[in-house]
Amino acid sequence: MTGVVRLVTHVDLDGEAAGPRELSVSARLETVLADGRSVVLLDDRGWSSWLSGDDGDIGAFVSVEEIEETARVVVGPDEPVEGETHERMAAGHWGFLAGVLRGRGVDVDAGELERLRHDVVLSDRLRARIAG
Repeated sequence: MTGVVRLVTHVDLDGEAAGPRELSVSARLETVLADGRSVVLLDDRGWSSWLSGDDGDIGAFVSVEEIEETARVVVGPDEPVEGETHERMAAGHWGFLAGVLRGRGVDVDAGELERLRHDVVLSDRLRARIAG
């Protein structure tokens, strides 16, 4: 049985081209396995930002590093809801993802997933939009 190597979140522009001061992106979380295969864990995440300024230069208001940081937050774990703790929310999140992998034949525990390196890959389209 193959093990897990790392997490990767792929970030791309979402849907139709947004307005000149709007940035809307999708984020897809995958795990990379030791045999080179990837397994999608989450493909329903994303966010939109309305940026101040008049010149339409997204790169003047958001950096690659900010997008990478936001992408890691958006794919979880979520902030705790009332009555929950960060620890319980994180345990539920990583447990859910481990269950997705077990359903695909990959035996992994939640703690192992949580400790994996997490890379963020921006699409060429998104990088071009940031570059202006």
